[in-house]
Amino acid sequence: MKARELRELSDEELVKRLAESRENLFNLRFQLATGALDNSARVGLAKRDIARIMTIQAERQNTLERR
Repeated sequence: MKARELRELSDEELVKRLAESRENLFNLRFQLATGALDNSARVGLAKRDIARIMTIQAERQNTLERR
């Protein structure tokens, strides 16, 4: 998901997306360990999605602290 799309979401939706992304990463790692994962690049994409969400959350927190 693009950062622009994530910035349009509310804080609650971001928390939900983060939980979903972490669960997805867990499942991908499990599939990788069992040899069931066809495209291992999906693990990296899931990590990047998590990082994007956490970055946007940090930006919002910093904006609130500056006010």
